[in-house]
Amino acid sequence: MGAEQRLHTAADGGLNIILVIICGTIGTVTGAAFWWWLAGKCGERRLKKLADRHGRWLTLSANEIDHVDAWFDRHGSWAIPVAHIIPGLRTLISIPAGVFGTPFPRFLILTTLGSAVWNSLLAGAGYFLGRQFSAVDRYLGPAGLTIMAAVLLYYVYRVITFKPSVENA
Repeated sequence: MGAEQRLHTAADGGLNIILVIICGTIGTVTGAAFWWWLAGKCGERRLKKLADRHGRWLTLSANEIDHVDAWFDRHGSWAIPVAHIIPGLRTLISIPAGVFGTPFPRFLILTTLGSAVWNSLLAGAGYFLGRQFSAVDRYLGPAGLTIMAAVLLYYVYRVITFKPSVENA
């Protein structure tokens, strides 16, 4: 084999593409379930107390938590699976789902659906692009960094311009 060790991929037949997707989905769902559980343990009441004390850094007031709760009640059924295909939201969507009491079986189904789609897209892209995947990553890498930089800048903007609600002032 020499000094260079060859990695096995699904594209070269070294890995089963279906098992790659299943294992990726199990890993994603396991991580999401942990964050759902932790957020559920925290609960809405504790989150509101935290927002009262540290709202600027959370960029969220207790009053806004009620608005997020109402939005999540209306849109959680599509927000959970869709968030699993958006960089930066895959983990975060588990937190409102846990805090606002999305039943675990429903959360599990929606998370599995969204993450299976995303993992299938990633594995399929890797499979079909094979060794050319690194060429595509030259464009996707900076795009992902740009998205994360925009999220960070938005967070900094929210911290700077945060004004607590009248009830919490």
